[in-house]
Amino acid sequence: MQSYKNILLINFGGIGDEILFSPVIQSLKKTYPEAKITLCLEGRSKAFISLTNLIDNSFFINIKTKNKYLEMLKLYFRALTGRYDLVISSGANPLIAPLLYFTGIKTRIGYKTSDLSKKLLTYAVDLNKNQYSANMYFDLVRPIINTDFELPEINIDEVKREANTVIIHPGVSKISVQKGITKIFGAKVWAELIKKLLNNEKKVILTGGPDDEEVINQLRQELKDTDLSNFSDMYGKTKNMLDFAKLVKGAQVLICSDSAPMHIGVATNTKTIAIFGPTDEKKLLPQSDKFIAITSNCGCRPCLWEKRQTTCNELKCLNIDTDIIISFI
Repeated sequence: MQSYKNILLINFGGIGDEILFSPVIQSLKKTYPEAKITLCLEGRSKAFISLTNLIDNSFFINIKTKNKYLEMLKLYFRALTGRYDLVISSGANPLIAPLLYFTGIKTRIGYKTSDLSKKLLTYAVDLNKNQYSANMYFDLVRPIINTDFELPEINIDEVKREANTVIIHPGVSKISVQKGITKIFGAKVWAELIKKLLNNEKKVILTGGPDDEEVINQLRQELKDTDLSNFSDMYGKTKNMLDFAKLVKGAQVLICSDSAPMHIGVATNTKTIAIFGPTDEKKLLPQSDKFIAITSNCGCRPCLWEKRQTTCNELKCLNIDTDIIISFI
């Protein structure tokens, strides 16, 4: 097996995408422990760097801006001058293969997206989207490693789990909302769920990120006449993604939407109950009794991405009975 000393990984997307990509990093570090690993990612996902100790260097390329071609040129020069001996890119854009080829990096791995990619990449890997996305990314390293797939991991200090504790993360990113994508039910349903959990003598912790301020404030209003003696409002008290990951790791259960916190639940090996509306749970959650997708029987889901790029107005897929959620705790 060939040895690699200086590896460049390119993976664009949100924090969830970086966590799903992490088994690639884990396997490379296990196979080539002396290798220096550099990760190229989008600036919006920089918090991922705090969740792993396997990355030696990182740099940011923001391809989803009006200056995307300038950003791609910046990526090219960084790859050209970095003296890398292996580059792996998860991008499906047909321009990825020629960009990697002209960097002169000896071993180039990417997806087989065109006839050109088969000629210009050292290993052109079949792109199989009909599987858990972490497995899809892991296919990229199969040509050069012998290790088995492992679930995403977050490298944080050990935290003692507190029994009977449920974390509620009710939000999604503003980017989803701006794109016309609704993946979660409203504050009233979250409040109903929280009240039932409290009545079942669960300790409930409410949390969220900067994008969740609106739904959090609505939730607070919905809960203002509720006995909250066993409720903790931690919104705004976790200062970064690492703080949130530690909070999740110390809980018995995380309840959230299809969002980055769900992937943190998986990566901390915390029982995770995720609400899925229009998206496909088979691609975003591993098959395990510990990671549970709650879905409706609307008959038309999943529809997002394969059938449509924005969610419909009816959102029957989000008509979910909170008692069903509680039954899995």
